[in-house]
Amino acid sequence: MVKTFKEPGREKPLSSAEIDRLLFQLKRDRPGPPAFASGCISDGGGGKDTAGLIDHAVGQVEDIFAGARLGKGVGITAIKKDILPVIRTLADIPGVSHVFHQLDRKDRYTSSHAVCVSMIAGMIGRWLGIGGALMEDLLLGSILHDIGKIKIPDEILSKPGKLTLSEYEEMKLHSVYGYEMVRDLDAVSPKAALIVLQHHEREDGRGYPLGLKGREIEHLAKITAIADVFHAMSSARIYHEALPFYQVMRKMKDGAFGSFEPGFMLIFIQNLMNSLAGSRVRLTDQSEGRILMIHPYDPLSALVQTEDRLIDLRYSRGLQIERIL
Repeated sequence: MVKTFKEPGREKPLSSAEIDRLLFQLKRDRPGPPAFASGCISDGGGGKDTAGLIDHAVGQVEDIFAGARLGKGVGITAIKKDILPVIRTLADIPGVSHVFHQLDRKDRYTSSHAVCVSMIAGMIGRWLGIGGALMEDLLLGSILHDIGKIKIPDEILSKPGKLTLSEYEEMKLHSVYGYEMVRDLDAVSPKAALIVLQHHEREDGRGYPLGLKGREIEHLAKITAIADVFHAMSSARIYHEALPFYQVMRKMKDGAFGSFEPGFMLIFIQNLMNSLAGSRVRLTDQSEGRILMIHPYDPLSALVQTEDRLIDLRYSRGLQIERIL
């Protein structure tokens, strides 16, 4: 049975005025950074396989981000016309193998990340029964979620090692920079803009930039947060390799009752794992096989058929899925 998404109520709704006040306090209390950006994005503008569709969308997003960095503006209308239909098509594909095929790319990470996060957020939205204008808000906001990083210095964005405390504090401001860029655009809804601002907020209040909790956070931002963290941990980066699949999923599950909206996270885990039935995998002992089934009461465990044995990962100590092939 398809679940119908119902927008949760808010015990402590945040009005635009309240958000403005919190952002003003954030800027006032932080000495010496560059001014918050605004007006850098304009709302005008002017048979492929799955990999080709993704590459095409990544190239378009890369061009948009590059133009915005140069101060040329970004055509939000063009994003809606040319990119979002591709993302919607990718998000509607029943399987998820096309997501994993993008995770080894260390080049074009920022634009690839934007496309994949939007695609994964769209999948979660579909699993939740989201559609119509709300789905468009989700896809647009998640495509733009890291647009504020164009205001972060390259030496911070591309640093191969651990960031210093001051560098990390500057990096955290990307969500504020992005929100300031899109919030007043007619073509960007308030919900889509809040995705840009709030995708690093967490249920327990330990996120940033405002330290919001629970129902103070826009629910579409909660969906994007799940997609963002999953793709970031699963992806190869210039400064680190991708985490093994079992570690990613374990961390996601551990965050279901603290960092993330538990209902959204559990739906994500259950549907993602069920979608992997039939997929080829590499296990931590480097053997390869195919997932035959996912255990309904333990979705992080699977029954895997290798060349010479049938493995129930619930009872195979130390053996886990390392990689989706």
